[in-house]
Amino acid sequence: MKTLAVATVLLALVLARSALAAGSFVIAGGTVHPVSGPEIPGGMVVVENGKITAVGANVSVPAGAERVDATGLQVYPGMIAANTVLGLQEIGAVRSTRDVNEVGNINPNARAKVALNADSELIPVTRANGVLTALSATAGGVITGTSVVWKLQGWNWEEMSIKDPAALHVHWPNMITRNRSWWDEEAVKSEEDQKKEREKNLKEIRDAFDNAKAYMKAREAMASGGARHDYDVRWEAMIPALKKQIPVFVHADEYLQIESALEFAKSEDLRIVIVGGRDSWRLADRLVAAQVPVIYEETLSMPRRSWEPYDAAYTVPQKLQAAGVTFCISTGADDASNLRNLPYEAAMAAAFGLPKDEALKAVTLYPAKILGVADRLGSIEPGKDATLIVTDGDPLEIESHVKMAWISGDPVDLSSRHTRLYDKYRNRPRTDGGVSKLAAAP
Repeated sequence: MKTLAVATVLLALVLARSALAAGSFVIAGGTVHPVSGPEIPGGMVVVENGKITAVGANVSVPAGAERVDATGLQVYPGMIAANTVLGLQEIGAVRSTRDVNEVGNINPNARAKVALNADSELIPVTRANGVLTALSATAGGVITGTSVVWKLQGWNWEEMSIKDPAALHVHWPNMITRNRSWWDEEAVKSEEDQKKEREKNLKEIRDAFDNAKAYMKAREAMASGGARHDYDVRWEAMIPALKKQIPVFVHADEYLQIESALEFAKSEDLRIVIVGGRDSWRLADRLVAAQVPVIYEETLSMPRRSWEPYDAAYTVPQKLQAAGVTFCISTGADDASNLRNLPYEAAMAAAFGLPKDEALKAVTLYPAKILGVADRLGSIEPGKDATLIVTDGDPLEIESHVKMAWISGDPVDLSSRHTRLYDKYRNRPRTDGGVSKLAAAP
């Protein structure tokens, strides 16, 4: 019996060790770019059960851990898209595939999380270029609901969600009137109508926050034995923002919009983030003083004013960084199909003055901090999720390719609709019985 007991204990230890090894691997031989520190040539990244446990040039490796050879390659944290409609929109021109806009002007109760399409064909395309995490938000109206930070791999929204709610989203009204032009949806309205609509929207925003505050006080009083107050999903959704548990993402581009939003946030004692931020550099001192971050989305935009230089949008990240504004770079949220271009937004900023290491942080560590997930993502450090990419060059260079990727330690299939179509037509039969010349291409 004693021999049997010893054998049972030994078998249990072996099985436990095997289970640990099954969830363990080490990426070795490549140049590791932690982002939060200097690069490590010939470095090693040890992963156990989805988490990074060690990073360095010579670290201990768990027995039985799989070795992933990255010799000659580069290891980076996965990139983060800080404001998107990924998972909520498939084909912009097909109404039935758009689940972004809610009906009505005040929709704080709209939740992006429960509408995510885990089977979107745009997800593999986005992952293939190194973007492994995204924030997705609904739109429609002026208060559009709460967003979710999610990992771009999994079976459903429950499994893929990282942080929910991530932020309450407010689309600030235009503060200037536009000249009447047939191509501008706003400008076809008369100047007087534009002013009336602006005042109406501003009043609705103020009233919504006032109502939410009154509701919060009433519910707190009820919890302390006061009079009963009915549950209201709209105002309930705003309470985390009122308590500063989550930020308010204010979508604003122009100077007067941003200025008005800053004044509103101060009067209401809100923690806000400016999203869009085309003119944010013009208010840099005020943004720094108020500790308001910027998610900048205009890097690849054309000048909006006739007197602006051609590179007006390209240089904004450098100006924000020089002024000490907390910022990150994202793509515009209107079209989820272009999220794969996120690294090139950062590359353009680097080409126009932003230090290269800051450009990389602007799509990795900085968005993680602004979105409140820096404890899990954004850099290669022990304790963080093993959400990593291995590339054959600088990921901000268009000629570089992602060779391997993991999300929370799980390997990522880098194939997509793009690669399937490429393979299909590369091997297209010719009329003479041969195959396409592309099939012989490297």
